[in-house]
Amino acid sequence: MPPREVFVDFDGTITDIDTFDALVRRFAGDEAWNAIDADLETGRVTLRTALERQANLIRVTRDEAFAYLERAVTVDPTFAPFVERARANGDLVTVLSSGLRTVIAVTLARAGVRDLTIIANDADFSPAGWMMHFIDPDARNGTDKAARVEAAKARGAATVFAGDGISDFSAALAADRVFVKRNRALERFGSERGKAWTSFASFDDVERALYG
Repeated sequence: MPPREVFVDFDGTITDIDTFDALVRRFAGDEAWNAIDADLETGRVTLRTALERQANLIRVTRDEAFAYLERAVTVDPTFAPFVERARANGDLVTVLSSGLRTVIAVTLARAGVRDLTIIANDADFSPAGWMMHFIDPDARNGTDKAARVEAAKARGAATVFAGDGISDFSAALAADRVFVKRNRALERFGSERGKAWTSFASFDDVERALYG
């Protein structure tokens, strides 16, 4: 039987804050971020378009951005033990994000989490404005997370998804079991649809629920 596959969103799920939001607010200002977020909330733009616009507002070098993120972003300290427990049980853990693979890899490595499969986008880190490179050409959410969950199910795996935001809606609907970050958009989305999803504050909650 194929191993259980656990898919985990990054920004706001593994981290305390969204790295993209933090970068835009720091280097372009709250007003610029709020304008894009308002267009996203009202449906005038897709998440993919919002990410492109946000990236272009980040006009610093890769090193400058990463130095700021090291100070500003905290990785859930229970995530690394969760990954080890999952691996010990033969489960596959994949980080599934609409954000930037390079940012994710560096941030996790600083927290001692390495050798994870990361499915995410990336960017040209130009001081003239970052340019997004999407792995899924037509994904309105930047990354087609649901397609990865469905592919795992087609392989015969039981699927678990953990997330927090709007980019996670479709993947959560596709997964066999879902964990939602407490008091975030995905929890509200599930509640409105009567879904029996499990809320969590940190990954020790997820670890206890899955492995006892």
